[in-house]
Amino acid sequence: MSLAHARSLALRQTKRVRCVHDLVNVGPQRLAASGPPGRSAVTGQIATVFGCTGFLGRYLVAKLAKAGTQVVVPYRDEDKKRHLRVMGDLGQIVPLEFDARNEQQIEECVRHSHIVYNLVGRDYETKNFKYEDVNITAAQTIAEVCARVGVPRLVHVSHLNASFDSPSEFYRTKAIGEEVVRDAFPDATIIRPSAMFGWEDKLLNKLYRWPIWFKLNGGNTRVRPVHVMDVAQAMKNLISLPAMPTTLSLPGPTTHTYNYLLELVASVLYEPHTRAPTVPKPIALLASAVAQMAYFPMISPDEVRRRYIDDIGALAAPRPLENWEDPRDVTQEREAPGDWDKVGVTPEEIEQYALLYLRQYRTIGNFARPVILPKTGIQTSGVTVAPDARV
Repeated sequence: MSLAHARSLALRQTKRVRCVHDLVNVGPQRLAASGPPGRSAVTGQIATVFGCTGFLGRYLVAKLAKAGTQVVVPYRDEDKKRHLRVMGDLGQIVPLEFDARNEQQIEECVRHSHIVYNLVGRDYETKNFKYEDVNITAAQTIAEVCARVGVPRLVHVSHLNASFDSPSEFYRTKAIGEEVVRDAFPDATIIRPSAMFGWEDKLLNKLYRWPIWFKLNGGNTRVRPVHVMDVAQAMKNLISLPAMPTTLSLPGPTTHTYNYLLELVASVLYEPHTRAPTVPKPIALLASAVAQMAYFPMISPDEVRRRYIDDIGALAAPRPLENWEDPRDVTQEREAPGDWDKVGVTPEEIEQYALLYLRQYRTIGNFARPVILPKTGIQTSGVTVAPDARV
């Protein structure tokens, strides 16, 4: 072993001080606010966002930093956190490398924070991390470290369908993760969003690219998609609200079936409705099991099972719509509203943003054409269907 390598190992095994300011721990009290309002402000609050490089994490970091909050962004891959640096003013985004199995690194990430967000999650397994490792063990470790260090607030993100008796292992481990977080940090706030849509989502993009996997169960599975920006805004609002040691369900405002969402994608893109067949469940489970031999993530057997599970609170039997009725006006008043009122956010419909996120798949001849929503025939302007995806 070379001298340089031995010295590197010794440094890894000893507790390192990352910077001079780590010698002083200011505790949970809020620092003095300063600066002009907005991006260049200093609110005096420090937040740590685990899972910041994921789908929801990037939007939460952007919203926190835009309000003047200093954000600690723990990362594993150097290349996956670069885009976060420009989301805040100079010095507002503080990247720290961490390993979910290293309590010392987790402690370094949270020791100065007034609020910690745990967004760590994975809806498929890898050879290094199983569902239990990510959804239970990592969640418990972060909660225990936060409690030991004295972090005032912890926000843990679960899933709307988390349940101990679910046929999906992903949903079961999410439910157990909630329980272990509660045991370690009793005042934690649990967030339960439904499937989210946005720029990098696994809903609208996959509906276009892999429609066959959404035809499982005849496409009749009922889901309540929610805009990722609404969830990020709700979580950002928590930093200025009193502590809420409770579970907040954040579903979409309307129940849809996968058949309707496939029809929505086809209508927005001016393409014929998908002719993908309905694959029987045993064949789908077998095909997904074989797909795990690939070195890159593909649909897993657990994801196939989730295609047969309705979202909690989804309508059992929506009544047929009249020709003049907009589905958003009719169904929204009959939906379980969730806990959006507690976080001061009104969730928006997926139809409002379908063009924004799907326009990239339109042909050049249809690029600027207006949108005709399915079922109702309501025509909307191709330019003003949705506002810009601002953060």
